[in-house]
Amino acid sequence: MATRGAVLIAGGAGYIGAHCCKAVAAAGFTPVCYDDLSTGHRSFVQWGPFVLGDIADSRLVADTIRRYDVRAVMHFAASSAIGESVVDPQTYYRNNVTGALGLLQGMREAGCASIVLSSTGAVYGEAGRDPIPESAAGPAINPYGRSKYMIEQILADYRAAYGFSASVLRYFNASGADAEGRIGELRNPETHLIPRALMAILGHVTDFAIFGTDYDTPDGTAVRDYIHVDDLAAAHIAALVRLLEAGAGGTYNLGTGAGHSVREVVDAIRDETGEQVPLVYRARRAGDPPVLVADPRRARQELGFQARCSDLGTIIRSAWAWHQTAHPRIA
Repeated sequence: MATRGAVLIAGGAGYIGAHCCKAVAAAGFTPVCYDDLSTGHRSFVQWGPFVLGDIADSRLVADTIRRYDVRAVMHFAASSAIGESVVDPQTYYRNNVTGALGLLQGMREAGCASIVLSSTGAVYGEAGRDPIPESAAGPAINPYGRSKYMIEQILADYRAAYGFSASVLRYFNASGADAEGRIGELRNPETHLIPRALMAILGHVTDFAIFGTDYDTPDGTAVRDYIHVDDLAAAHIAALVRLLEAGAGGTYNLGTGAGHSVREVVDAIRDETGEQVPLVYRARRAGDPPVLVADPRRARQELGFQARCSDLGTIIRSAWAWHQTAHPRIA
């Protein structure tokens, strides 16, 4: 069956990448999943061909682009745990920055110049604004955020020097799971709030903690903007189509514009599951800003994107359904 062309999904066997592979296929493209499976899952590759490879291998990237006649690249392959980046920054700069340079070199060698970059709200650091506009980026306060901002700046140079077209999508707290239950968050170790809380209920996490109760927020816990992974995937399709059809890129926040505190999320998990989350309270973690909430207006105006399934209830219900299958309850 004819498609709208192939899209290379770097990191397509991971959580967000796999959801985007599904969305890319539903939009009529062929997703080519390129992943080294260091953290991704072969079982998540369900919607197109798979290439086992490292993004730093520019020759394999170029060969893959030529083999499948790839029209554009979506780049998700990166290390992404803030706490880990603080204790092991070398790994983050190597995997994220050096890896991105290999990917971009492979794209240049193969003559592919359109890319959608997975970036992050961590580039904003302690922006001191709520909600945060795209113009507020920098300085990031952890190596993960700094590595992503470096890649954004590299892409700006590639646009100027090599004629690349790029959309940079800065998303906030990705959460939830595929409505059909085929894919979801599956990390070892798990680091994100919602899956850790659900896994604590199911007996798979024995040390679930709220880090910091003395932030300058209404209840003292950190505030974040949670966006459903299916909404993220829809935004990637909107950015991809705009790149390919109009050659128009840009930098966009992907969030809802509404913040929820850690304590509020834990309470919502209790309400949706009917079960208490076993938890302890600990001191703040290094590198965690008190508030990160997106200003989503530019994505709405230029991409026509608006989150549709990112209310906390929908996020938690979809994640709960996934984790009960992925992590059966320990008696």
